Amino acid sequence: MTWNRDYRVVRTVFQRGLALVYLVAFLVTAEQFKALLGEHGLLPVPLFLKQVQFRQTPSVFFLWHTDAAFTMAAWLGVAISAAAVAGLTERFGWWVSSSAWAVLWALYLSFVNVGQTFYAFGWESMLLEAGFLAIFLGPRRAAPSAIPMWLLRWMQFRVMLGAGLIKMRGDPCWRQLTCLDKFYETQPMPNPLSWYFHWLPESVHKSGVLFNHFVELVVPFAFFLPQPWSSIAGGFTILFQLALLAGGNLSFLNLFTIVLAIPLIDGELLARCFRVRPVETAPMGRARHFVMVGLALIVGILSVPVVENMASSRQMMNASFDPLQLVNTYGMFGSITQSRDEVIVEGTNDPPGENAHWLAYEFKGKPGDPMYRPPQIAPYHLRLDWLMWFAAMGEYQDNPWFVNFMAKLLQGDGEVLSLLRWNPFPGHPPKYVRAMLYHYRFSTPDERRKTGAWWQREFAGPWFPVVSLDMQNFRDVLQQMGWM
Repeated sequence: MTWNRDYRVVRTVFQRGLALVYLVAFLVTAEQFKALLGEHGLLPVPLFLKQVQFRQTPSVFFLWHTDAAFTMAAWLGVAISAAAVAGLTERFGWWVSSSAWAVLWALYLSFVNVGQTFYAFGWESMLLEAGFLAIFLGPRRAAPSAIPMWLLRWMQFRVMLGAGLIKMRGDPCWRQLTCLDKFYETQPMPNPLSWYFHWLPESVHKSGVLFNHFVELVVPFAFFLPQPWSSIAGGFTILFQLALLAGGNLSFLNLFTIVLAIPLIDGELLARCFRVRPVETAPMGRARHFVMVGLALIVGILSVPVVENMASSRQMMNASFDPLQLVNTYGMFGSITQSRDEVIVEGTNDPPGENAHWLAYEFKGKPGDPMYRPPQIAPYHLRLDWLMWFAAMGEYQDNPWFVNFMAKLLQGDGEVLSLLRWNPFPGHPPKYVRAMLYHYRFSTPDERRKTGAWWQREFAGPWFPVVSLDMQNFRDVLQQMGWM
């Protein structure tokens, strides 16, 4: 057994993979941020910045918070990410490499820190933490330091073990090996294979939960072992993430966790798999060595509350302990919803009543029309669709953005409508809108053979009242929130 001391190929493959995740994240931001959080978005950033201070949520948008600034920053992130995917940022010296990764980190931090509930996902913090460490990896012809590589292993350890611990401390179904009986049906956004995974035999579901516990609770301790054990542990992690990717749309979480496993793999194995040849590198100078030691000390100090959280019986699922989100705590799916509710948004031009003809808006990812096959979205992230999944678990009063969403539909707002798959009122917005709640379940194999429907649904009741822009009380609410 040997330690892998040559990180040249590992660094190259990891940088390209991380750049790909950044590229997806910035594309999502470029296409959705204006509608969700722009000057006239569902939760406008300018209104948010009036309520917070820079030291609480650092962001470049404190200086310039217009739609032009958001668009420019997002597409700048896309451009730098694409250059990093192509390896252009690593062909030159330290200043180019570190500056490129620093700009990516600072830009994405700026979006996340003003993104409110639309950017409150665990993988945002994951991307920021890994992106910060990437600043210190260096260009192709600089000798790589082992310290950032080991810090990435430490991060992957926290991601996987945190997910395992939160499950064992959370929903009893993880201990009873029954969580997968419902997971594929009730997860945020099923994909085309989720229906098939749902109807696998119970024994397969139980085996899947056992494999989950093995990969998240046992395998992470092998991340710090010599080769080949580290590579084997990385292989299990990658296999596990590929299985999750096949069974659902979990944004770029699975792709990113695969990328995080790259520092676990032996460089020679990666060189054969990706046909990457190591190049001659200049030795690391004393100043850079001190920088790396300083980085390790900073991460060590910031890891103290993270370790305390992981050891606590009241473990938080996803949390940051500093506004720069440099070292964070992670954990996914501590509980599994046992039934699926969906908010169906409808509009009409008829006077409200029994004879009104209501037409449903269709979202790009979340279930709506029972005949519509669940799409493959990941690693792309449909932020509005995810928030609709969360909203259905509570009341609309807990989701103030939804009130503005309904107003945007009544206004025929083009930015917001671009987030939807189907607008039933293409020529002119409806006079009235409402939202109804339905219980959804996957069709049985027999039901699907007979009807072709992927889902069966049952009406549960009204979720959001009928509103119109002509209603003074509705307009008063919008004005009170600063949306009109």
